[in-house]
Amino acid sequence: MNGYFVLTAAVSFGVTALLGLWLIPFLRRLKYGQTILEIGPAWHKNKQGTPTMGGLMFIAGVLCAVASSFSAALLAHPELIQGYHRILNTRLVAGLLMAVGFSLIGFADDYVKVAKKQNLGLTPGQKLVVQFLVAILYLWSLIAAGDTSTVLFIPFFGQLALAPWLYYPLCAVGIVYIVNSVNLTDGLDGLAASVTTMASFGFLAVAMLLQNFQTELLAVAVAGGCIGFLIYNFYPAKVFMGDTGSMFLGGCVVAMAFGVGAPLLLGLIGLIYICESLSVVIQVISFKTTGRRIFKMSPIHHHFEMSGYTEVQIGFAFSLITVIGSLLAFLAARGF
Repeated sequence: MNGYFVLTAAVSFGVTALLGLWLIPFLRRLKYGQTILEIGPAWHKNKQGTPTMGGLMFIAGVLCAVASSFSAALLAHPELIQGYHRILNTRLVAGLLMAVGFSLIGFADDYVKVAKKQNLGLTPGQKLVVQFLVAILYLWSLIAAGDTSTVLFIPFFGQLALAPWLYYPLCAVGIVYIVNSVNLTDGLDGLAASVTTMASFGFLAVAMLLQNFQTELLAVAVAGGCIGFLIYNFYPAKVFMGDTGSMFLGGCVVAMAFGVGAPLLLGLIGLIYICESLSVVIQVISFKTTGRRIFKMSPIHHHFEMSGYTEVQIGFAFSLITVIGSLLAFLAARGF
């Protein structure tokens, strides 16, 4: 199967990198530039007008890569449509459709921002309603395919069987939470793409351990697309992925976690995402209850930035933490 992974990586990286040569000038001509918040770090003002919605690059790359490689694999290996592979196939296809659904929400949000030339898009309520709809449709598709297990694998502790009435609402909340956490991580040049590259490698290792070809394919595609995007997004960024891209990546991360049948591995592989969103929650609660801020600014990457660390240093440190979390997830998955 290694040949399919080479093909997947090459297509995802190649399509993303080549598309950037056309898309970035096109976004500039449309004047689809990022508006920087007044409350943000003062030195971010020089990013004003940087093209956004660049996530379209790796969305195309990932979709093209998975479609070409998965189709070729199905033609060469008919057994991939039989038995348990049918559930794994559904997890892959439904997971990608879920990621596209979230990206469409992000695209609508980005479009409102650039059309009105402000950093406020859809309201939080509007986004949450549609996000939960996408999550519910994804879970329903898994059930319809026969993927009805409600047993949670808890890393290093074993398994816990939950009643369906509890399992599925928790999954829906978890999906929306992780997608928005990935979105919050996209606040520095190259940060979300770098962290998600490492997270994809983490899920690739777990999928290889479990001999889960479909999730391996998705992980390789996402990693290839992120690396291709980093050519343009690494500091100093020539383009931002926007909510269009960050929500797609969030959907892909969720799809990989459910793809290996262990969504709680996100507690290890997705530790940075979780810390980013928790820092916002902690900051809001602290300020509203005590009038004090715990962090200099949230999400937490801005706290470190305002403490004197560069965007490159923060990106490297957060990526390294993701690598460590991925190693722990791999060790935990050995008991799955």
